[in-house]
Amino acid sequence: MADTALALPGRNRRRVRVTASAVIVGAVLLAVLLVPPLAQLDQQAVDLSNKLRPPSWAHPFGTDDVGRDLLLRCVYGLRVSLLVGLVAALTATVVGTAVGALAAAFGGWTDRVVMRLVDTFSSVPHLLLGIFIVAMFRPGVWPVIVSVALTHWLSTARIVRSEVLSLRSRPFVDAAVSGGASRFRVIARHLLPGVLPQAGLAAVLMVPHAMWHESALSFLGLGLPAHQASLGNLVQSARGSLLAGDWWPTLFPGLFLIIPTLALAGLAGAWRDRINPRRKSELML
Repeated sequence: MADTALALPGRNRRRVRVTASAVIVGAVLLAVLLVPPLAQLDQQAVDLSNKLRPPSWAHPFGTDDVGRDLLLRCVYGLRVSLLVGLVAALTATVVGTAVGALAAAFGGWTDRVVMRLVDTFSSVPHLLLGIFIVAMFRPGVWPVIVSVALTHWLSTARIVRSEVLSLRSRPFVDAAVSGGASRFRVIARHLLPGVLPQAGLAAVLMVPHAMWHESALSFLGLGLPAHQASLGNLVQSARGSLLAGDWWPTLFPGLFLIIPTLALAGLAGAWRDRINPRRKSELML
């Protein structure tokens, strides 16, 4: 009874954290899907007579340095960041899963060569490699997606490789090989289904990372064009206002970046606990 009493508060905290994360993610999705068509406002509309107005009923997040509504700009910026994060995470997960699974399934020199290449790319900082990639293209959404995807598949490849190496030693794989199944059939029917939960978790964890990566590139002026709403662009353009004492153009885009990424990380943590359950003794602490 004492152990159960100690376990309940921890479980309640996890349940509250997961519920709060799910509510925030749901609210974010509704905002990016419904606010732009329902607002019927041009997020690029300039109104110099209303520039740098503090938060009010007319403009809940205030206005920026050219009078644009900051709430609408933040929603559009979050829309772009989510697009980049989701597409880049999905692409990087597919590439990493394919590379990791093939390297572990074939083994031998194939595994050694592929993993040495992974180690070589991992030795270069993600942001530096991403800057090099986007510098070869004109500013836009798709160069940023390509940059993030090509710099974030390495960790997924390592995770999938370790899972496939573990699955290769299972009896059902030996039975499939003894029954005459080809190598590709074993990979497709037995190995890949076993690593999909880990690959999916890696994709969810990668979305917040990709959103921060896109914001960093846009903040440095290498991501999206300066006129296009992006959380990184909004923070970058608000630096002068912050020095003048106007805090809202920096605060609200920052919160739109921090809160959704923390919520996504919370859901990913709950998923990780479900597919990798800890021992009961750990849950009691």
